[in-house]
Amino acid sequence: MEVFSLITDGVLTAVQPVNLMLIIIGVTVGLFIGAMPGLGSVNGVAILLPVTFLVPPTGAIIFLAAIYYGAMYGGAISSVALGIPGASTAVATTFDGRPLALQGRASLALVTAALASFVGGTVATVFFSLFAPLLADVALSFGPPEIFALMLLAFATFVGLGGDDIPKTIFSICLGLVLAAVGFDTISGEPRLVLFDIQGFMRGIGFIVLAIGVYGIGEMLWTIEQTRGEVTTTNPKMTAKGLAADTKEAVQRGWKGTWIGSLLGFFVGVLPAAGATPGSLMAYGVAKMTSRTPEEYGRGSPDGVAAPEAANNSASTGSMLPMLTLGIPGSPTTAILLGGMVMWGLTPGPRLFIDESEFVWGLIGSFYISNLVAVLINLAFIPLFIWMLRMPFTILAPLIFVLSIVGGFAASRSMHDLWLIVIFGIAAFFMRKFDYPLAPAVLAIVLGPIAEPTLRQSLLLSSGDPMIFFTRPIAAPIMVIAIVLILLPGVKLLRRKRDVATD
Repeated sequence: MEVFSLITDGVLTAVQPVNLMLIIIGVTVGLFIGAMPGLGSVNGVAILLPVTFLVPPTGAIIFLAAIYYGAMYGGAISSVALGIPGASTAVATTFDGRPLALQGRASLALVTAALASFVGGTVATVFFSLFAPLLADVALSFGPPEIFALMLLAFATFVGLGGDDIPKTIFSICLGLVLAAVGFDTISGEPRLVLFDIQGFMRGIGFIVLAIGVYGIGEMLWTIEQTRGEVTTTNPKMTAKGLAADTKEAVQRGWKGTWIGSLLGFFVGVLPAAGATPGSLMAYGVAKMTSRTPEEYGRGSPDGVAAPEAANNSASTGSMLPMLTLGIPGSPTTAILLGGMVMWGLTPGPRLFIDESEFVWGLIGSFYISNLVAVLINLAFIPLFIWMLRMPFTILAPLIFVLSIVGGFAASRSMHDLWLIVIFGIAAFFMRKFDYPLAPAVLAIVLGPIAEPTLRQSLLLSSGDPMIFFTRPIAAPIMVIAIVLILLPGVKLLRRKRDVATD
């Protein structure tokens, strides 16, 4: 009962006029920051960090956390409306959100994303409130072998994202891993795969550069190829009755993906250095693998929108837990929040819940309020997002091109990255033309920088013995499941060929 009393006190702190105003402003600003390609929660929180010196520490952290929440919701907007993920956390939303928009069902995609985000954030906040100390201990038990096993499990779900053509899927994964390896080696510090000694490659290839190129420029070129210059529009409909029908359909067809994303996303988010992106990608893969109609994924499945959106919101809350209880940021955004807390004289760690109880529970209470405010604001702005889709493609295509270029330049202010965006866009167009799946390549470049160093650190710990992954109690079962999932599509394909030969 003490926990419920503390949660109530925290909610009362969050709804104080000043804090409530900060939540509303933060969520609204975060919504549009998340929707703008090239920005995302990390840049939004970093840019607005100086503003928080005008308010008390509790209000400051509540404001920054509200921006984080809003940005998680906002990432789905550009994924659905433009086919460009606002941040890496929303890339999986593009797989089914954009096809739904092209079918004139953008309202269904946006409603599904909003409701799934609300459920994911709420479930994560409840877990956070009830099990913070226990989950902190679980997070501490994850070392490099466990994290690599988790990344391998994520890669195992990628195989299912590429359809039945396993060789092409594996090629896409390998291509993504090669691109992820460009730049300085994180272990030795030596440069690698730096083409022609071009200095821009020393920084590596940023995910936002790849995402904007593939899903911005590449998608635009593909649509132009398909329409052959015809003036087209998605002609989405938006009425109160239609919104109610979409809400009902979103609940009926997206509930399974919502719960998968909520649970899996929070667990992955709790792990230090994992964050919302791996959680959303894994949730999408697991939802597809457990679906009775996996063939609908990638063509406009509400479940394919619900799973990653629930996961990235659940994971964003989960990533707060190691920051508060251990002083270890669970994502790049929480690393900035951690820096802000230190500046305000707050010391994250186990003592924080005792020494600064009012602050901690006020922040947790703000999670509940921010989540409610975010879903209401998101639903209220859906007509605006629908209006964007009524533009003919002859107008929308140049707009997408300009946003892609501006977003890519704003992220790094580098002409090198702009050329890469164009190159990746053209490459993505030809990959689609020859039926090579794009999703595994994009997902590999996201998780490659996490998987590679943890693999090498694990082998260093064991003096090169790979059995370290099968002798640790947490890593072993995850590795076994991952290997089974990797082999399963091949077994199904062989069985199908055998059945055809028999017939």
